[in-house]
Amino acid sequence: STGLVHKCAGGKGLEKGPLENKVLDVPEGTPVPYALYQFQASQLEVDGFRLTGETEGKISISEDGWLYLEQTLDWAHTQTHTLEALVGSEPVEGPVIITINVLDVNNHAPSFNQTDYIGIVKERTPAGVPFARVFATDLDDPESPNAHLSYTLVSQIPNRDNTLFFQINSNTGEISTTAEGERLLKARESVIHSRGGDFSDSLKKRFDDYCTPTGDIPYELNPFYSCVQRAESRRLNPLEDPDFTLIVRVEDMGGESVNALNGNARVKIVVQENLWVNPGPINLREQLKGIYPMPIGKVQSNDPSAFYRLVQKERELTFPFNVTEEGDILLTEELDREDKAMYILVVFAEDSYGNQVDPPLEVQVVVDDVNDNAPICEEELSVFEVQENEPTGSPVGHLMVHDADDDNTPNALLSYSLVTQTPSSVFTIDGISGRIQAKQMLQRRDATEYHLTVRVNDPGFSTECKVLIKVIDINNELPIFEMNDYGSHNLSEDTALGHTLLTVKATDADDPGTGSSRIEFHITAGNEDGVFAMETDDNGEGRLVVAKSLNYETASSYKLQIDARNPEPLVSGLEYGAESSAVVSVVISDVDEAPVFDMDILDVTVPEDTKEGATLLKIDAKDPEGKEILFKMEGDTKGWLEIDPATGEIKIKNKAVLDRETVEAFHFTVVAFEKANPELSSEREVSVRLLDVNDNVPKLTENQAFICVKKPQPIVLTALDADADPFGAPFTFSLAQGKKSPNWDLSAVDGTSAKLTLKKSPSEDKTFLIPINIKDNAGMGITQKFEVRVCNCTELGYCFTEPGVHAGVLGMPTTIGILAGTVGFIALVLIIAFHRIKKDNQKKALLGETDAIL
Repeated sequence: STGLVHKCAGGKGLEKGPLENKVLDVPEGTPVPYALYQFQASQLEVDGFRLTGETEGKISISEDGWLYLEQTLDWAHTQTHTLEALVGSEPVEGPVIITINVLDVNNHAPSFNQTDYIGIVKERTPAGVPFARVFATDLDDPESPNAHLSYTLVSQIPNRDNTLFFQINSNTGEISTTAEGERLLKARESVIHSRGGDFSDSLKKRFDDYCTPTGDIPYELNPFYSCVQRAESRRLNPLEDPDFTLIVRVEDMGGESVNALNGNARVKIVVQENLWVNPGPINLREQLKGIYPMPIGKVQSNDPSAFYRLVQKERELTFPFNVTEEGDILLTEELDREDKAMYILVVFAEDSYGNQVDPPLEVQVVVDDVNDNAPICEEELSVFEVQENEPTGSPVGHLMVHDADDDNTPNALLSYSLVTQTPSSVFTIDGISGRIQAKQMLQRRDATEYHLTVRVNDPGFSTECKVLIKVIDINNELPIFEMNDYGSHNLSEDTALGHTLLTVKATDADDPGTGSSRIEFHITAGNEDGVFAMETDDNGEGRLVVAKSLNYETASSYKLQIDARNPEPLVSGLEYGAESSAVVSVVISDVDEAPVFDMDILDVTVPEDTKEGATLLKIDAKDPEGKEILFKMEGDTKGWLEIDPATGEIKIKNKAVLDRETVEAFHFTVVAFEKANPELSSEREVSVRLLDVNDNVPKLTENQAFICVKKPQPIVLTALDADADPFGAPFTFSLAQGKKSPNWDLSAVDGTSAKLTLKKSPSEDKTFLIPINIKDNAGMGITQKFEVRVCNCTELGYCFTEPGVHAGVLGMPTTIGILAGTVGFIALVLIIAFHRIKKDNQKKALLGETDAIL
């Protein structure tokens, strides 16, 4: 032992200690032999130490208690070794548990899952949209930087103008076009065949179009045709003739260390012509004459056998469009821009099963205007008012005329002109805007009304509009309130919005029905928060109404000033005075209100591995009157949560385990109520969304199968993982011993299954327990036992066992003995039952005779 310790790389200065549970951290790849720790027995004389558990032949213990490595440890194979150590061949002390944690070192370079990748990208593919992806794995610890992978684009071949057309996502390995690639990538010219044809037919047609016919020579014997055919066939194989080759690199350590390990792969990219091009916008004149249905555009799918389907995006009642099998978009009837100025057609290209083969296209159809609408006067008689004594040039108003044609075209460009004025010509109109002005100062004694006829023209139509202009009295009278103080009024703070508190009234001596006599009411003081508003009618009355919620705690009283005003300006020198104003006092009475939450929307997102006792959120609420409030929770159907009644703090209960696989999101209600009056309460719904963590490992859906020796067929193993992406599939399947097996081969089928193949048949029927390690996409997994019985099979394909060798099957004598014993036991039970019934009957007869004697 002493020699061993001196030989070991770790022999100097190592710890020693009593035989007790121990945890040791050992880096993988540590040179061997290597001494780890010396256990010392409490008794002076022992006959050695023993070690059991997951040694894997790599860890041993010497007779005097030295724990040492015989072979190097590999983190990728086993992360933790759990051992038991005892003292003496006949245990006199122990066992104790020794846990050896294998520490990962960066000794595995990342590797791509394939050497060459193929990417096919269409012309004008939007920048940043992935069209291919490379994928690499690293056997180092996925939780450490050693397995943090970063992808980079090393080179693009060719790159003649030093312009990169492609980019790679450093985290995901997804390859997409750059902005330059979206704009500049072009496909090489190739043969395109239409729906219903094939490649050979299309190639022959194109050959005839470009080459001189060769008479009777068949295409297959024509060397020129054969050359073109080989070139096109090669063109269809990206591995043989790519347009671009990308060299991509993956590095561990996030690519941020000079010591990072790396791997490389090639991506061969073919640029395909993108025939699926949006033909829009399509411009069509309204009321277009012609033969319908009328072709207006065409689409062509990249799939020559695609079927086309056309729908409308707006879901209007009428949809005058259709699409043919060849992709021709048809207009089925004349369009009217005034009904609809633009249509959005959605074109689908689908296979025979209704699956999309190209992304949907939104084609805009713009209906161009023609001058098919005359101007229309918005009012049959347009009425304006103007005060007498207004200065020359005073505006009277704008004549409102509408033209249904497009405002952005000359078709709706209007011109105005005066045709007639009675009783005299005292007005003018702007020819472009329709603005009417007075050419002189007007007097009511000259005329109280004027009638005008205005002609309105667009480039093709003309309309005449009638106008009435009233000359009204000057505003030389003030509106006067019936009272200037409306006293004090009480309102409770829970008064409904729109409630009328008070009706005020004022009068004006100007001409009735004019702007000089019409009265409008305004709150001009004491209403800073806009809690109250005035509603005005045309008979000199106004209503004071509640416009916003009242709050006693914010404002317990208001003193409002209400002013009465005319829409027409007062004559020069006249001003509004106290007679045109009134005041009113409003006193707000307190109401015991329910508690109020600080937030209306309560949404929480937490990881599903949040520990018990952790705070989920704290609910904040307060009582408007400052009273003490409490909280309670309703609707927690899973029983995961608890709430502190005093603080509103919501925590995860002890022993509660959040599980996203059980429910991804759940809701509950928090109720805040007054302690002294629980009926006064408010409630808010809380929504909780659980974020997935990698808390499930992939598990085999079946754990046993059989293989027929004469016709061995591979077994397909399928695993499921309850976690979501990126903690689920794709899975990595491997034989747990970490090296090739002479009898079995395990290869991946897809992301969730693998194929187990028997390489060497046993000489007799045999059952194997095969340890299979399955890891999820994040590298988490366990080793599982899969039982395979290799046997001779019947013609129906089931395991066959010869008579007389059935394990656990009894012979004929034994079976007869068991049957006879069972029959005898049943007979004994029946005899005892009949005997008891007979005794009961005798007792009853005896009791009957006794009663008769008595």
